[in-house]
Amino acid sequence: MVHAVTEKQKLLNRIRRLRGQIEAIERALDTDAGCTQVMQLLTAARGAITGLMAEVVEDHIRIHMIDPARIPTAPETEAADELVAVLRSYIR
Repeated sequence: MVHAVTEKQKLLNRIRRLRGQIEAIERALDTDAGCTQVMQLLTAARGAITGLMAEVVEDHIRIHMIDPARIPTAPETEAADELVAVLRSYIR
């Protein structure tokens, strides 16, 4: 799925941060933390998952929807940018 080592590392770093957030939720529930704290932790984890999903979708658009064997035209690049912007606005 990942097409470059740097991209792979970036996604893995996101997953590791997400794992930490999930563990924080577990600790909060285990120690009977207040509802507000738990909801804040859940919101942060949801944001992290959304950001990860946006990153994967953007990579998919830029790598698979535009032929990587050639340099994309300006209209193709602009269309991809517009699609990514629309998706990011709906994902968030």
